[in-house]
Formats: sequence, C-alpha cells, structure tokens
Amino acid sequence: MTADFRFDGRVAIVTGAGRNLGRAHARLLAELGAQVVVNDHGGTKEGEGGDAGPANEAVAEIKAAGGTAVADTSDVSREEGCHALVDTAVREFGRIDIVVNNAGISRFATFPDADAENLDRTLDVHVRGTWNVTRAAWPHMVSQGYGRVITTTSTGMFGGLENLAYATAKGALIGFTRSLAPEAAKHGILVNCIAPNAVTRPSTAAPRPNITTTGQDPARAQAMRASLVSPMVAYLAHESCAVNGEILIAGGRRFARWFLGVTPGYQSASEGDPTVAEIDAHWAEVTDQDGYYVPASLFDWSSRFFSHFGG
Repeated sequence: MTADFRFDGRVAIVTGAGRNLGRAHARLLAELGAQVVVNDHGGTKEGEGGDAGPANEAVAEIKAAGGTAVADTSDVSREEGCHALVDTAVREFGRIDIVVNNAGISRFATFPDADAENLDRTLDVHVRGTWNVTRAAWPHMVSQGYGRVITTTSTGMFGGLENLAYATAKGALIGFTRSLAPEAAKHGILVNCIAPNAVTRPSTAAPRPNITTTGQDPARAQAMRASLVSPMVAYLAHESCAVNGEILIAGGRRFARWFLGVTPGYQSASEGDPTVAEIDAHWAEVTDQDGYYVPASLFDWSSRFFSHFGG
C-alpha cells in the first residue's frame, strides 16, 4: 500500500456496507487505517426486510484483518435511521470525516408497470438516504472544517431497460453532488460521485444482464469484482483529493471521468423571435460537438451560454 494514502485518525461511514460494493469500500478504508461504521439494514435487493447478519459479518471480517469497525443496522431510507447512524459514529469514534453513500436497492420493472410505490421506495433509499445521512453528518464536518462525501450514481443513466426508477434516482444524485459541491467547498468539504461497475446482487438479477453486469461467467465475475471499484472511492475519500463536484467511473481495472458537456450551439441572428423552422435549419450547429465545453458551475455555464449579451 502507498504510505501516503492512509486514513489513520479518520472516521468513515459507509452505507450498504454489509455486502458487495459497500463491503469492499469499508474493508479498504479500514485496511488503510480508517475507523469505519459499517451500515447495512440487511434487506433484500428490493429493500424488503432486515437482517443484522451482513453488517456484523463485514465488521468481523475487518477486525480479523486488524482493522477497526462497528456495525450499524439503521435503515437509511428513513430520516431517523440516518440520524441514528451518524449518532453511532460520533458515539463510537468521536467524529465523522468521510461519508460514503453507497446503499441502494433495485426493483426491476417496465414502464408503466413501474408504479409510484416502485419509485418512492427507490428514491427513499438512494436519494433520501444520501440526502439525510449527509445532512446529519454535515454539522460535524462543518465544525471541524473538513469532510469528504461520496455519492453513488450509475452508468444506467446512459439509458437501459426495465430499471427506470433506479436510473431516475441515480440521476438525482448527480444533481445533488453538483449542487452541494460549491457550498461544501466553503467549509473544507469535498463532494464527489462514483459510478461503479461491478457484479452485485442487483446486477446479477437484471432481466437482461450485459457485459458489465453478468455474473454467469466466473471469469467475468472475477474481472468485475467489487474490490476493483474501491480504490477510486478511497481516493475521493482521502485528504489529498483535490477534485470537487466530479463524477468518476470505476470498474474492471479502468477508471475514468464522466463529465457534463455543452456544445457551442447555434446563435440566432434574426431580428424577430427565432422560429421552429430556423432551429430545424440549423440543427447541425445546435448539436455539433466540435468545441464543446465542460461547465465548472452553473455560473460558468451561464456566462458562456449568454456571452453574446455582453457585460
């Protein structure tokens, strides 16, 4: 291990850490010296029921390897559960430096069979869980002038089948990350987003598994194991991380930046209001990717997009 990337004296919360990705993240952070709160309600991949086993097993594994961890089985889909989780971290270790919002569920359904209950339950875990755990930890990070928050999105955002609620929730987390990052920076807190690709419980149960998720092939499963995502999470969680509001993809030994780009577009020169026909006539200019830019913030985008106004 690189000696510079240690977490001695740091306290990390990892949600959904009883299995798969979260367990790998918690294990690596503990291996590198962090004191870890392993949170997992222990429900099914659809978010039903609860079981203390996964969290306790993950903690036992960390301790057997010489690390420090405690189990927490709070339900992050409920606001009170998020506060209880943060209380556990403060009670056990006295502070919170890192929050890895990893907990998630997946309820495969086609549209419009994906109903309001499907959406609500998915948003409860992914979006409200991330929102409320981060909000509960926030005052502790602000008071110490330091913190690292990692959210979890998905490449399912690129468009997939039969998992609309999941992709919707993951899209919301990109907005959460990008909007919170500027506010966080004022307090010495960095907020970044990870898009993991690994064989997990939801991925192996997908109606149409693909090259990034299928678990039928043992060699593919080994090549796509969860632990290959965790180094990027640890990088984003470390004090030397300098990026903020970014989205990173990790999986299968490959790491990449995922960014939101804007084309230069077409600027109407007509004296009257632009017409639909005018847009159609200049569609190639609207969509031409040549010279695209990556806005650093809302202000950066608006200053570029409306630069023709002057001033």
